[in-house]
Amino acid sequence: MDMHNPAHPGEVLKEYLPDGLSVTDAASHLGVTRVALSRILNSKAGISAEMDLLLADALGTSAGFWSRMQVQYNIWQAKQKQRKHIERFPQAA
Repeated sequence: MDMHNPAHPGEVLKEYLPDGLSVTDAASHLGVTRVALSRILNSKAGISAEMDLLLADALGTSAGFWSRMQVQYNIWQAKQKQRKHIERFPQAA
């Protein structure tokens, strides 16, 4: 079942970060640049596999949690665009 307009993982990440934690401090804790984390939080960049593992360690989420959310978001976004219809491959007899 397809999700309807899933949130970008950066939007969800904002809710997971501790209250009062600055982007600069969160980025420092994760070992990434402030710009890299800010781009994710502002839905301008996606979650990489490496970032998924960093967030899993820092937030206690499972490995793959953030990546799966990113894939759902990416697929939904792709489905919103016009694309050429592709026929299925012929089945071998």
